[in-house]
Amino acid sequence: MSYAIIGFGNIGRALAKAFSRNGIEVSVATTRNPESFAADAAAIGPEVIAKTLADAVRADVIFLAVRFEAHPDVAKALPTWQGKIIIDVTNAYGVPPEDLAGQPSAKFVAQAFSGAKLVKGFNHLGASLLEQDPAVQGGRRVLFLASDDDPAADEVGVLAGKLGFAPVQLGGLSEGGLLVHARGNSWGRLIFKDLVKFEG
Repeated sequence: MSYAIIGFGNIGRALAKAFSRNGIEVSVATTRNPESFAADAAAIGPEVIAKTLADAVRADVIFLAVRFEAHPDVAKALPTWQGKIIIDVTNAYGVPPEDLAGQPSAKFVAQAFSGAKLVKGFNHLGASLLEQDPAVQGGRRVLFLASDDDPAADEVGVLAGKLGFAPVQLGGLSEGGLLVHARGNSWGRLIFKDLVKFEG
């Protein structure tokens, strides 16, 4: 299974650090020339490889860690996203609900990535928490996931576990997904909640 992070701002870097900490290779890309951020990627660890967007989207699992408004530009990188899992890390805070046709933001994003299986996740924690080791006082930091595709959500849950998090499945995008999505001037109720799971 190959992984890529599209976007190399605070969240993209935090995700890259999680991969590096666990010795898992990941590509990172932006719309810029990879040479412009290759040194920053290498500084995180040898597992983090700067690539062009065209090369990075060949990965099986792709983290969409760009500004919400930029997702249509990323979607143009491939004619079809069939067989790929997109992890929607975007937050549509400030985007009027009518601009999303009344849908949860992740469903709106899913329409742009035709053929992909979309999982909402890794978006409820700020970058400063996301980049920390998720092992906390004998427990593991919780990571919420929502998807209309259960096998894809399970696969991302396995990856979250490999990265050290405790994945919690919330169900479909229109149900549990609403707890971790933003639109207009409102945040989902689980966004910014920093929870730790202890194995009993």
